[in-house]
Amino acid sequence: MAGAVLEEVFTPEEVERARRYHRPLYAAFVANLALGLAALSALAFSPAGDALHAPVAGLPWWAETPAYAGLATVVLAAVRLPLAFWRGYVHERRWGFSTQSVRGWAWDRAKGLAVGVVLNGLLFLGLVGLVRALPGAWPAAVAPAGAAVVLVLTFLGPVVLEPLFNRFTPLADEGLARELRELAARAGVPVREVLVSDASRRTRKENAYVSGLGRTRRVVVYDTLLRRADPAQVRLVVAHELGHRRFRHVARGTALGMLGMAGGVLVVWALLSWRPVLEAVGAAGPADPRVVPFVLLVGSVLQLLAMPLETALSRQWETAADRFSLELTGDREAFERSHRELALANLADLDPPRLLYRWAFTHPTPPERIANARRWAGQLRPTTA
Repeated sequence: MAGAVLEEVFTPEEVERARRYHRPLYAAFVANLALGLAALSALAFSPAGDALHAPVAGLPWWAETPAYAGLATVVLAAVRLPLAFWRGYVHERRWGFSTQSVRGWAWDRAKGLAVGVVLNGLLFLGLVGLVRALPGAWPAAVAPAGAAVVLVLTFLGPVVLEPLFNRFTPLADEGLARELRELAARAGVPVREVLVSDASRRTRKENAYVSGLGRTRRVVVYDTLLRRADPAQVRLVVAHELGHRRFRHVARGTALGMLGMAGGVLVVWALLSWRPVLEAVGAAGPADPRVVPFVLLVGSVLQLLAMPLETALSRQWETAADRFSLELTGDREAFERSHRELALANLADLDPPRLLYRWAFTHPTPPERIANARRWAGQLRPTTA
């Protein structure tokens, strides 16, 4: 059915234009993965890691560990920098999306790198510290500690990390804000306010999202969406995000992330318990800061292997939120119009390669979403709190 919708709702020119935009990005995505794995492998198993470690080798372990983790984070970012600049600035500028200057892009990149250096430094300081304190039982401490870090970052991200990159203000249109609050009340997930992100300082793309847990939960709408979409479309998009809140997708995703972190710790423990691995890494034991690049490499590989499962679950959750938005608003016309116009505004890939779709796509394609809405017609009942 999605194929029929693709031909009916989108022209061949629109399909081809989106394809021309995305194909180079897919190549860059694969190249970025390859560069990251190659750089981490070199730091973990070759003299390159020894050379990077040498300047900090004489420091106390509590200074050596975060310093080496920071150096590895900087090297990884530097290796990926040319590709990141092409992908995040040159390509986006060429297709009319980026509204940033080179300086603005570089500043965002620098802030992201600083966050990565601090977080990786603290994470590895905690890892090595626990291994040193509990040499025979460190996984029992590191696994729950790593899971707790995932929980804390999800909780604090909206109020600590997100404001580093965007400014958030309450929706200024009081009439629309009142409608959205009423919509949230009917959805059973009341919100005090819908926040607007100043995304237009970076891009012309349109989006909305939910983040946070408990008191930090928020629904955020890009100012680019508010400038183009009519109130019915905004209600539809916000209803979708309220669906994520109603079904506790952020909380469930956080719980899965915590389990994944704990499982990753066990994999690292098993590998670092094997003497040939330690010899290949050049580490005296799991408490040696020299294991930092190897642990980052293992984490990257595990994340890569988990991607198909993660994206399949994400697409399932997005479909559930789509259905909820349609039940809540009862406006199929706005649903179809919104997803068509969002697809064109953002140049969403309307017919992606199937292997890549199953591996990396977190959302159904716009034709799939519209086909689902048509299939649901007549089955839906209005949602009440």
